[in-house]
Amino acid sequence: MSSQYYVPESSHWPIAAVVVIAVFAISAGTVLSYGAGAGLTLLGLLGILLVMFFWFRDVARESMAGFYDAQMDRSFRQGMAWFIFSEVMFFSAFFGALFYIRTFALPWLDGEGAKGITALLWPDFVASWPLLNPPGEEFSGPQGVIDPWHLPLINTLLLVTSSLTLTVAHHALKSNHRKVCQAWLLFTLLLGFVFLVVQGIEYVEAYEKLGLTLQAGVYGGTFFLLTGFHGLHVTIGAVILLVILLRLRKGHFTAQQHFGFEAAAWYWHFVDVVWLGLFIFVYVV
Repeated sequence: MSSQYYVPESSHWPIAAVVVIAVFAISAGTVLSYGAGAGLTLLGLLGILLVMFFWFRDVARESMAGFYDAQMDRSFRQGMAWFIFSEVMFFSAFFGALFYIRTFALPWLDGEGAKGITALLWPDFVASWPLLNPPGEEFSGPQGVIDPWHLPLINTLLLVTSSLTLTVAHHALKSNHRKVCQAWLLFTLLLGFVFLVVQGIEYVEAYEKLGLTLQAGVYGGTFFLLTGFHGLHVTIGAVILLVILLRLRKGHFTAQQHFGFEAAAWYWHFVDVVWLGLFIFVYVV
């Protein structure tokens, strides 16, 4: 690691990122509003992925060349910490919506609390959770809910185990046992893949046997928003870990310098903690 402060060279990737993100955001809004522009949305998404790939490639090359010093290492750590904080806020919004519905909105519709007068809208409504009988006729509730002690419990065990295997891989890297690290990291990836397969099976069961869909009232909406976005984050985390595994096989990282590995581990552990919250508040409670 260099002992001097590193000033990055001029880069075109930031402005390229702004352009492709703008294309994706505007075209996605057009799709949602008017049902047109799907091709441009996919093009914007492809552009985002390409910019990320080449930008991270340049960062990896600079790191391997020994350009970065301790200040840059702190900068990377602070940036990753703020990124995970933004993800915490992202999921907090959805958990907050779930708690608001259960704690305030449903009791109000049932005549309880300061806004209990809203019970006049649907006088026959009875608050309960999971909400199998939504008020009004616009939505029909599911026929049942997913048993938390079946597939969700399996997925919980898978993710908790994956955090343990990733920790073992990290300690192996710090001890310079690179082959051992790669083996445990591959095992972590396999556990993540099995998690996604089990979640897919759960979704099929929810749709076909329980009638649990996004249209199944507020319970269906919150269920799929929370679990769906979490599944997306597991997928992203698995891609990150796969890139780290490929870099390890190419000889990247050392026992002392491996923040790329640590950043990926931080993200994966965060995703695991979010799942524990989902398991408790979405499936069990």
